[in-house]
Amino acid sequence: MTRGFLMKHVRRLSTTLAFLMILAIGTSSGAAAPEGHMTWALHFSPTPTWFDPAETSGSPTSYVLIYAVHDAMVRPRPGHPMAPSLAESWSASPDGLVYEFVLRKGVKFHNGEPVSVEDVQFSFERYRGATHKMLKEKIASIEIPDAARVRFRLKQPWPDFMTFYSNATGAGWIVPKKYVQKVGDEGFKKAPIGAGPYRFVSFTPGVELVLEAFDQYWRKRPSVKRLVFKAIPDEATRLAALKRGEVDIAYGMSGALA
Repeated sequence: MTRGFLMKHVRRLSTTLAFLMILAIGTSSGAAAPEGHMTWALHFSPTPTWFDPAETSGSPTSYVLIYAVHDAMVRPRPGHPMAPSLAESWSASPDGLVYEFVLRKGVKFHNGEPVSVEDVQFSFERYRGATHKMLKEKIASIEIPDAARVRFRLKQPWPDFMTFYSNATGAGWIVPKKYVQKVGDEGFKKAPIGAGPYRFVSFTPGVELVLEAFDQYWRKRPSVKRLVFKAIPDEATRLAALKRGEVDIAYGMSGALA
């Protein structure tokens, strides 16, 4: 995968993230509880595959769901293309062969289980998305020195490692090991559990996805309690729904409609 492809991916992802920045608008954990609801008209129909970071295809559209339900070791934030998240910090060895991450303390999944270094290792090892072969060919091993640290050893220096681990793949998005092993891959896609700002409520294929604010999200409590994503692929229908007030947000209108 070339650097040109990476830059194209990052630009496309940035467009999607601009749409998602509302997820970052909230109050501190000690302030008022989330309230109200917001309905978004999507220009595509979500699929259960997109609920699982291990199966991300590289399409920016899948990140609409991943950013809401899940959280990553390192991820973009407003004004920061690569910011600490589940990892409170990271470092690289002078020779570029070792990357070490310090896991943030006190973070929980939606089922109340704590996020652990075992979950980080498990999430990387089960990643099978679009670039899994290249990613895993470059990694010699992933180690757990202690309960707070995860260490990646590369076979050779790879300047793009952090780009791939943070946002060009789903390998750095963490899922709960025990839960996935209990329900299996298909069970996880039917009822995903993550560590992101919103938890899964229900999904009706081709119709809508409903998410609800996770009050214990480590960074900040979301201000909107319920998000409803409606699948409206036709842009004229999407615009009409926006004009009638049936949805609060819609994008992807072009040409004369725009």
